[in-house]
Amino acid sequence: MSAPRLRATPLPGIGVQYDLVTREQRHLSVVAHRDGTRTVNMYRTDDPDSCAHSLRLTGAEAGTLIDALKPSHHSPNLLYTTDLGLVAERIEIAAGSYWNGRVLGETRMRTETGASIVAVLRRSGATPSPAPDFRLAGGDTLIVIGTREGVDSAAAILGRE
Repeated sequence: MSAPRLRATPLPGIGVQYDLVTREQRHLSVVAHRDGTRTVNMYRTDDPDSCAHSLRLTGAEAGTLIDALKPSHHSPNLLYTTDLGLVAERIEIAAGSYWNGRVLGETRMRTETGASIVAVLRRSGATPSPAPDFRLAGGDTLIVIGTREGVDSAAAILGRE
């Protein structure tokens, strides 16, 4: 059996469409929009050019679905686990978050959870080792490292609305 082929088609002004035909000859496509959202399409078996179902996902929902499809992942945002019991996860700051516009030091993250924020990812780029006066913004993704319990506590704090 040959490996499945994924065809990529640029969609100017929109993003990229990825098409896959399964071994059962089912046609699936994912449109990766420039704004980070994804549209998953499933086409009819009797007419492979006719879309039967379409589902629009946010960037975070798409990431969670990717993690669910990868059996090696145990957590939707898990990046790395060591024998020392440390994990690193991506935690997104919502636009309506309490932390939107506040400085990182106000979270008291390390004091309250023992976990550390080692980087902040933003559309404009990454900020490694952000200082306590770093101002958080909705849409930021924080890379948090600590024990499983510490990272879970950090996620609870950062998820505050």
